[in-house]
Amino acid sequence: MRNSLLGGLLALALAVLPVAGAEIKIDFSDYPDHLAPTNFTSVLAGTGQPGAWTILPVAVAPLLAPLSPQAPVNTRQLVLAQTNQDPTDERFPILVYDGDTFADFKLTTGFKLVSGLTEQMAGVVFRFQNASNFYVVRASALGHNVRFYKMVNGIRSDPIGPQLDVTAGVWHTLAVQCGGNQINIWLDGNSVMPPLGDNTFAAGKIGLWTKSDAVSYFRDLTIDYTPRIPAAQAMVENILKTQSRLLGLRIYALDGQGRPHVIASKDAKEIGRAGGDAETAAITSGQVSLGREPGTVAVWLPYRDRNGDPMASVWVRLKSFFGETQDHAITRATQIVKFLQGQISNREDLLK
Repeated sequence: MRNSLLGGLLALALAVLPVAGAEIKIDFSDYPDHLAPTNFTSVLAGTGQPGAWTILPVAVAPLLAPLSPQAPVNTRQLVLAQTNQDPTDERFPILVYDGDTFADFKLTTGFKLVSGLTEQMAGVVFRFQNASNFYVVRASALGHNVRFYKMVNGIRSDPIGPQLDVTAGVWHTLAVQCGGNQINIWLDGNSVMPPLGDNTFAAGKIGLWTKSDAVSYFRDLTIDYTPRIPAAQAMVENILKTQSRLLGLRIYALDGQGRPHVIASKDAKEIGRAGGDAETAAITSGQVSLGREPGTVAVWLPYRDRNGDPMASVWVRLKSFFGETQDHAITRATQIVKFLQGQISNREDLLK
């Protein structure tokens, strides 16, 4: 029995589970004007003053021709604006969306280059890790180009992209699509460069970008994406497919207050549920616990990192059989935990 269980575990291949696509639409008209938008964080890459991000009412041309000469030529719309005109050369104000991180997605936004003596630029950051590590695509009116580059540990790569007229004072549409390591870029619905391949960042936040003294407007931010299944949950769901005697499986980690909570489970609805003393003891001291009910046995075990230190705990519920000893039940559960540890061996990856 032990060999068949272990063989099944070793043959198990982790795969990304297929999930339905999702969409996030952000309409800046839904925010109060003259305030910074909620659920975004202002970040500064480079030097100089932070960006001044605010919702502003601006005049926009109607999508349809007016029905009468008396109809207003322009309507008012709320847009997102970066208005700080600090001319520092290596200054990159960024506004990062606080929602999910994204791996495979298509990001689309409207932008207008309003003013700037040093620069007139606007763009998007994606797979953003922090102010020193991200991808960016930006359009420049003064430079007459669209460029892609990456920032890695604060060092900017050589830019890639074509010379292209980008008119200031009018609305444009910028779109970026990521699938695996492939990156595609469009301006006003037209592909502006061949697909790019880069493996530096697999997932991250998305955000809006400007440079130096550029005053830029943004509107209609849309993210079409494939929801990511956390690595721990993918392990749990895959192992349950092959192990009929595995009645339940949960992985617990400590939160910021040192309290255990479920980060992966056979029942995804349990994610976030608080743990108890057995989970805490397994994580903090490596303690093993066992409980029995008719026909089943439950074991609490530490989930150890590559150095052998507990970084999480695992609760395993198995079918039991007549005469099964405590040691045998723990051995069966330990095989499962060892497999998990072989897949992810550090806390940072476990919590992704």
